Amino acid sequence: MAEIKDPENTILIELKTGTVVIELMPAIAPKHSERMKELAREGAYDGVIFHRVIEGFMAQTGDVEHGKDGGNIRRAGTGGSDKPDLPAEFSGIPHDRGTLGAARSSNPNSANSQFFINFNDNHFLNRQYTVYGRVISGMEHVDQITRGEPPANPDKMISVKVAADA
Repeated sequence: MAEIKDPENTILIELKTGTVVIELMPAIAPKHSERMKELAREGAYDGVIFHRVIEGFMAQTGDVEHGKDGGNIRRAGTGGSDKPDLPAEFSGIPHDRGTLGAARSSNPNSANSQFFINFNDNHFLNRQYTVYGRVISGMEHVDQITRGEPPANPDKMISVKVAADA
């Protein structure tokens, strides 16, 4: 596992194959980073499925409203959390392999709880979706997430924790 420099701004996502360590970027996207920590601390992400996983593109998850165990798989991806949507925090940080992006609707200020992890460099997303973290360890586990829109048997985030609390 990678050395964790800032446990308060590091997220640990437990997948079936191992732990993914994500370093948040509070200096670049403070509201998105804070929201992820808030939802992780509430346990909102625990058991949430990856509802949209596209080979060569990205794995999307974080629908805490519809994406839980026993949730409505057909509606997963249409919900968020009970918290207000976030304003866009676009930056010059590119959507490289392993970066964490905020999923949203066509409205740039509609990100809430959903996020995606880029499988490849997806620079066509630059300055259109907020980048607020990057995988520093465990990308091999992200690469093993079951593909599909939605996957027939979706993988889930077993647990999501702030490293400072783990």
